[in-house]
Amino acid sequence: MPKPSNLSSMSVDQLLKLRTDIEQVLTRRAAQLRNELSKLGGAKRKVGPPHPLKGRKAPIKYKDKAGNTWAGRGARPRWLVAAIKGGKKLDNFLIDKSGSKRRKKRRSKR
Repeated sequence: MPKPSNLSSMSVDQLLKLRTDIEQVLTRRAAQLRNELSKLGGAKRKVGPPHPLKGRKAPIKYKDKAGNTWAGRGARPRWLVAAIKGGKKLDNFLIDKSGSKRRKKRRSKR
């Protein structure tokens, strides 16, 4: 593919031919890259169904007086780590002090 010296001096026909040449080069290069990617095993990954909890927010379990909250998932936030280092306990920040939800007892079948 020849390199044009100045695009503004080219005719419309020359510009259209240059465009088709560029499209062909890009198409060839994209095919080469797809081929290399498939050899690496990353082109077609089998994707399963999404996790049932994906996108759902966890309920807040911990809260301080300043309004900072944490759901209890992932790393502890900085405000909580600083408070624990300051001598407070994790239970001091629990929203539901009972600790766990009470379950209804099942009746046994006779």
